[in-house]
Amino acid sequence: MEGLNVSVAFFLLVLGACQALGWLSRRLLSPGPWGCLAREFLRMLMDIGPWGAGFGLDLALTLLFLLWAAHGASLDGVPAIPTVCVQELLLLRAGPAGTGARLLAQAAGTAAGRALTRLYWSWELTQLHFIQNLIAAECSSAIRAPLPLAAFVEGSCSFLFHLVLLKVRQSHPLCRVPALAATVTFLTYAAGPFTGGFFNPALATATTFHCSGSSSWEYIQVYWLGPLAGMLAALLLFHGNIPRLFQRNLLYSHKSKYRVPKARVAAQVEGDKPKRKGDKSKGEPRA
Repeated sequence: MEGLNVSVAFFLLVLGACQALGWLSRRLLSPGPWGCLAREFLRMLMDIGPWGAGFGLDLALTLLFLLWAAHGASLDGVPAIPTVCVQELLLLRAGPAGTGARLLAQAAGTAAGRALTRLYWSWELTQLHFIQNLIAAECSSAIRAPLPLAAFVEGSCSFLFHLVLLKVRQSHPLCRVPALAATVTFLTYAAGPFTGGFFNPALATATTFHCSGSSSWEYIQVYWLGPLAGMLAALLLFHGNIPRLFQRNLLYSHKSKYRVPKARVAAQVEGDKPKRKGDKSKGEPRA
């Protein structure tokens, strides 16, 4: 029970600190790039920080749901996932420079979150943290499936997440927030036995890339290329094209909502035919 109290307290501390710093960044920084980068950094810090508390599966999933609910209710509601930044770029909602800066801010937040986790473990507030502190340098890979299957699992999770995100992005927060939180929680639970259920390249880089058991290229295939392919597939299925790459719709054809009767179309076609010189209109009087 003591370990549970410490873990929940750490989670609330990280959440409260990120919310306070986010509020200060809105007040002190301009609403332009600096404010955006600060909030991106805090989003990633909030994602990484609670990961290191040593939760059990049931508590971890509960806190994961609450974390995503907090993301949706604050910090602009945008998840700290690199593939979401790339998606904004492909949808022409962000430029290359801004996307690159946001990715760098997420990388900095990832490094800060990992350092915060190691510092928290070094305090050894619970026995579990003492054990984690001992085995942190010798952790094993989270990939527990053949490489093609693992990449497919991460790609499928990314595909479903981005599909839901595209669907509910413009919805009311009362619908969008629980929908995204429930989707992430379910996908993490379903993919956990195979890959850990990250489908977030930044989070996976901070938590499992340094572990032994898989090479760097295998990690990149599963946790970078898999989610990126899933995002592209979701974008192509939802919009029918990728706006920054293709101008025309590749999957769907735009049809008119209104149908013109065939008889009217035939009459218009006959009326548009040119008349011959020798032809006389029906309305002309005969001698």
